[in-house]
Amino acid sequence: MKNKDKIEYWIDISRYDLKTIKVMLEGKRYLYVGFMCHQVIEKILKGYYIFINNQNPPYTHNLFYLIKQCKLYEELSEKQKNLIDTLEPMNISSRYPEDKKKLLKALNRNKCIKIINETMELWKWIKKKLSK
Repeated sequence: MKNKDKIEYWIDISRYDLKTIKVMLEGKRYLYVGFMCHQVIEKILKGYYIFINNQNPPYTHNLFYLIKQCKLYEELSEKQKNLIDTLEPMNISSRYPEDKKKLLKALNRNKCIKIINETMELWKWIKKKLSK
């Protein structure tokens, strides 16, 4: 598979996950809203990684690691860095009972809408960089 096709794969699957977020929000599955927001950013970053490094992305779910490998960290605004701080525990921690309880308490509809909006903004920002 050519790198262009791999990049397109990551963009498409992240776009699919964006649609899934809306379904999770409507179903009040707030934990999975956060999880899917993490997935959206992880996947678009993996596409960007291929774009700038011309090789497959590393097998990781760590958003900060991916951002640094993509050489984007210095370009992030404080708002974007705060979003990454928010999303980072939503991938792994949501799978363990004690962490899951904490996350569920922290998430409600309004918080999820804020996270979704910021996720979409960051996704669009990264996607725009892919078109350069």
